[in-house]
Amino acid sequence: MFYMSKEEKFNFDIENLRQDFAIENMNITESDIEVLKRFSNNEISQSEMIDLFKGNTLKGV
Repeated sequence: MFYMSKEEKFNFDIENLRQDFAIENMNITESDIEVLKRFSNNEISQSEMIDLFKGNTLKGV
């Protein structure tokens, strides 16, 4: 059986998200990926992650 490391799984999930958002004409930036990694590593809470995304959206980042 094949097992992915946590980092491999995260990268796989990010690529799937990029494809899904691309279908909707949305781009995931490297900044977005860093926020997702921080959430994945339990460095920030879900509400902090959402606040960061909302702040970036309002700034046009």
